[in-house]
Amino acid sequence: MTAPLGALFGRGPMGLPPAEPVEFRSLVLPRSPNTCLAAPAGAHPAAHLETPPLAVAVATAWPVLRRFGQRFPRTYRLAEWPERRQAQWVERSPRIGFPDVIAAELAEGPDGAAGLFLYSRSLFGWSDLGVNRRRVQAWIEAFDAALRGR
Repeated sequence: MTAPLGALFGRGPMGLPPAEPVEFRSLVLPRSPNTCLAAPAGAHPAAHLETPPLAVAVATAWPVLRRFGQRFPRTYRLAEWPERRQAQWVERSPRIGFPDVIAAELAEGPDGAAGLFLYSRSLFGWSDLGVNRRRVQAWIEAFDAALRGR
């Protein structure tokens, strides 16, 4: 997704193009280092990080995921596709308000436990100095904690 210049000056999801679901299993990552993809073991050959199996079923994890983005500052819901168990958010950088998009999807694992796909990407620039990777790591840890405290 290429964002229009208006997204740079927006607040929350303002100025961003309409969200489209991410096809996680066939996702082609850009050459730029301003993204991070986390996926269950073996689910995507180019994943930067591996997400551990969740201790709950998809039906239990989905309501937690839907509310999840509101835990983070400057993070706003973009869209969700309940039939896919996928949701997307935009997080704005603190000073300038650059938008990054975070997409998450729950997948049914072979043993009935849920698996988590998580993809964070900058809409502008080439390098993010590791921001998306740190975000994905923080979201994985926080989601695990949220599931334990549901």
